[in-house]
Amino acid sequence: MSQSLLLTTNEFPKEQMTKFQTIISFIPAPKSDSKVLRRPPHPKSAILNAFIYKNLRSIRTLAELTRELFYHPAIAQTCGFSKFPSKERFSAFLKDTPNESLQSIRKSLVLKLLKSKYVSFKYLSVDSCPIESNVRENNLKTSVPNRFDKTRIPKGDPDARMGAYAIFPDKTKVRYFWGYRNHIINDAVSELPITEITYPADLYEQHVIIPQLKHIKKTFKKPIKAVIGDSASDSSAIIEFIVRKLRAKPVIAKNPRGSKSHKIKLSRKGIPLCTAGFEMISRGIFYDKEQNRKRHKFVCPIKASKKFALKVGWFCPWNHPKFFNNKLGCVTNLRLYTKSSVSDNTDYRAS
Repeated sequence: MSQSLLLTTNEFPKEQMTKFQTIISFIPAPKSDSKVLRRPPHPKSAILNAFIYKNLRSIRTLAELTRELFYHPAIAQTCGFSKFPSKERFSAFLKDTPNESLQSIRKSLVLKLLKSKYVSFKYLSVDSCPIESNVRENNLKTSVPNRFDKTRIPKGDPDARMGAYAIFPDKTKVRYFWGYRNHIINDAVSELPITEITYPADLYEQHVIIPQLKHIKKTFKKPIKAVIGDSASDSSAIIEFIVRKLRAKPVIAKNPRGSKSHKIKLSRKGIPLCTAGFEMISRGIFYDKEQNRKRHKFVCPIKASKKFALKVGWFCPWNHPKFFNNKLGCVTNLRLYTKSSVSDNTDYRAS
């Protein structure tokens, strides 16, 4: 049985209620499906407003949201309910409402912000956050064999996938989890979201950012000056797209990817020098599939050139172990530069 709301209560401060009413006043109502044959539904706009309230209050579950509305009728009335909803109504809304309907609401809100000049699109920032599923594998207090074996899909959430994120208290640690990642692009000046999408956790930023940036360029058609990102966005494909297609500056932190701390010395010509101080010889450009980028390979000049070996001798002056264990001797792979077409004609190294 549902209890009708007869009186408006004042259990919340007036400022909080006014703020919430202002927020939901800008949200366009989603389209209702008149063909669905079932008991009279609650307005979709009221359910959507309740979800906005849930996120503002950081309410975790639908059962908690239902109790919150029941014990605070003023919030239920502000959302647009004439009767108290059950948690099954919220579940049905999430199941039956197509994602395109919610994305159209997001797009209309961004257009309003753009028209009122609250967002400019000049500087964008990209980021993602992990979303852990409520499965036994994520609860370290339970006993689960092969907890983080990515071939064993959790029964509690078959769509979840294994991902990882770094923790930085004192030392860098990696935490594994089953779930999803929410990918978002913000207007860096106003810190308001422009676009967002959620994928399983095994799909990382480098596969999502380019489609998001293409969507922003095609939909809003605004010039972008710079794109800001953390080391997870350090990919040559992303940087080349930002420079060549968006004509913007990539401001992306370098991802060391386990690289060694030593620095490669270059000659005046820009050619790598080996330990003995000799200019190394080019062996062409190759595509590194693991890191999705092109590299320029240089090898030991004594091993690669008989003419050079006749001048300096057939053995490495430093007796480097790689000279004897590797048919190419010492090998150095340089990342290629990405030539910019922006106004300052700067070259950006994809690092």
